[in-house]
Amino acid sequence: MIYSTATVPVNPDGEAPLTRTQAWAGLVLKARDARQFLPPGLCSRCDVVEESATHLVREATIGGVDLREIIAFEPGAKVTFFQATGPREGAIVNELFEDEEGALQLQFYCYLGLRGKEPGGPEEQAEQAQFDGSKGYKAALLSTLKRTRELLAEGAL
Repeated sequence: MIYSTATVPVNPDGEAPLTRTQAWAGLVLKARDARQFLPPGLCSRCDVVEESATHLVREATIGGVDLREIIAFEPGAKVTFFQATGPREGAIVNELFEDEEGALQLQFYCYLGLRGKEPGGPEEQAEQAQFDGSKGYKAALLSTLKRTRELLAEGAL
């Protein structure tokens, strides 16, 4: 199994501050259309095919791989991406919380396996290294906050 986690401050020194509501709006937009938040060309399709008050279902092509995700919302706090189809199975979570000093944080964590692959095998080890590496989910959190700031500055948030 793959377990990875990363946490970044929402409002580091030198950045335009985001409120919890603004950071949350960015997470919801990311859930609805990952193309705006991932490097150009990485996500070629992202369509919401079902939605309710508590979740949505999206079908996407990311990195050339088709997948279907059920995305559950805990408003203002947490977005959970359940991997329904695609190479991975399990959950990816983006969560907003205040640390002990009251500073807003954005945390990623996941618990995943690879369909049809040996648990703990070389493929899972490679995925683990990717998630934990410098271009992994910590970088994804930072780019999500950067894009949220851009959308806010454009008046699109």
